[in-house]
Amino acid sequence: MANQKFCQSCGMPLSKDPNNGGTTADGSKTDKYCSYCYVNGKFTFEGTVKEMQDFCYQKMVEHGHSKFVAWIFTRGMKRLERWK
Repeated sequence: MANQKFCQSCGMPLSKDPNNGGTTADGSKTDKYCSYCYVNGKFTFEGTVKEMQDFCYQKMVEHGHSKFVAWIFTRGMKRLERWK
């Protein structure tokens, strides 16, 4: 798992992205961001890292993750490239 890449906006493992990554302005794939966060060279979520943490936390709980797991997962978001 040492080589696993994560979205640098939300932290989702890119291997879990159904579209295999977001797209740049020219339509090519990027291995830096997932397709939920980055489309046509633009971020789909504009807000603070705290707002993104809250949004992702809610989505994870909605999709069946425990509140504890969702909380742990979203705490590291502020260390991702987008939020530095």
